[in-house]
Amino acid sequence: SAIVGVLVALSIITLVLSLVRVEDVTLPPTVKYGMVFDAGSSHTSLFVYEWDSDKENNTGVVSQTLSCDVQGQGISSYANNPPEAGNSLRECLDKALQVIPAEKQRDVPAYLGATAGMRLLREQNSSATEQVLAEVAKTMQEYPVAFKGARILTGEEEGAYGWITVNYLLDSFTKYSPKARMWLRPEAANIFGALDLGGASTQITFMPEASVLSQSEASEFTLYGYSYNIYTHSYLCYGQNEMLKRLAKELIVVRGCWGLQTHAGSLKLVCLCGRGNEIKQSVNYTVTLVGRGNASGCLAALRKLFNFSACGQSQDCTFDGVYQPPLRGQFIAFSAFYYNFKFLNLTEGQPLAVVREAIEGLCTRSWEDLSSSYPKENPKRLPKYCANANYILTLLLDAYKFNETSWNNIFFQMKAGGSDVGWTLGYMLNLTNMVPAEAPARLKGHRSSLWAAAITFIILTLILGLTALLL
Repeated sequence: SAIVGVLVALSIITLVLSLVRVEDVTLPPTVKYGMVFDAGSSHTSLFVYEWDSDKENNTGVVSQTLSCDVQGQGISSYANNPPEAGNSLRECLDKALQVIPAEKQRDVPAYLGATAGMRLLREQNSSATEQVLAEVAKTMQEYPVAFKGARILTGEEEGAYGWITVNYLLDSFTKYSPKARMWLRPEAANIFGALDLGGASTQITFMPEASVLSQSEASEFTLYGYSYNIYTHSYLCYGQNEMLKRLAKELIVVRGCWGLQTHAGSLKLVCLCGRGNEIKQSVNYTVTLVGRGNASGCLAALRKLFNFSACGQSQDCTFDGVYQPPLRGQFIAFSAFYYNFKFLNLTEGQPLAVVREAIEGLCTRSWEDLSSSYPKENPKRLPKYCANANYILTLLLDAYKFNETSWNNIFFQMKAGGSDVGWTLGYMLNLTNMVPAEAPARLKGHRSSLWAAAITFIILTLILGLTALLL
């Protein structure tokens, strides 16, 4: 009879388990990685990003895992030795593989985007440009990653992706709500503009009033389920390094702008940019630097680099006859904008008059005073801050048309939300729109609470059955 009781008990257990409701159990999404090289005119940086395999409103939620600065100058400087352009990337590629799990490496999309330095080289020597890109691709293909290509970005792409990065990091597109336990679009989304200043080009990007933006001037992006029409323009040859070369070429002897008071020296230059954004064959120049500490003279010399007369009386024009709709909203100024103002030790929200006073004070300081005050600063970079700061003022006020009031809408910063501000993150975010979202893995399973009850019932039944057998 005891054996019959055990069999009956087991039959009951089977019946109970068959009645337990089977549910879909969603496994957590797997983590994916991607890497992007930012090959600028003066240097190259590698950024590694990660995101979950499922996406929020068709756009990946991406975070920065690693940043690595490549040693040496930008890849365009290797025009005469292309293999070294590829070799220069190896140290950062090795570091990237240390943070990406080995089992995921072969699925990691890897990109290299070259910007204004390579755009200039392509205008001057297209065959050297192709050789540099080929050597870069050859090196990256040696690594266990899914290499997707090395290409030159347009200036408008660079500006647009920088704008995406800024607004993503500042939660303008979407923000996580702990209460709702989901990502939501802010009710009153504050969309920022982006100001980028590199070595060879500068970009301005913002979302103007829709009524003043024609279709031919608009770039459209769909992010997190919403569409955005933006204005973006890139000015080749107006990056800070090319600006300094053009200034030196025009003046030959630089007295009030490049170099500080009592500082003198000579510098050899290779210049590709002519007047405006005209590209010429490279020309070698030797200039003499003589410091005069004259900030107003520096500003006057810098203004001559811009063709403001091409705009006539039009208010919707910057320089060289380029259309720009009226400024709108707040702006994040990064890259060289940020680094020059960081050197001036200016805090956010200071009036324009205070900024001008700080720049004039910098330009009038003696070389001995400044070099002793900043012993760790690169001595080749230190004499350029006076010209760079005055150039930024000219670009922002005279060209982009910020004024005493709207100046307070500019925020100089290089990081937000733990990530670097630049075009690469925006590039990855836009890329994830083109990669289909993985369906979350599902298994058939039972609720844990029901499983616990069933297992407890089984154990008790077995104990009772064994007790019956012994008795």
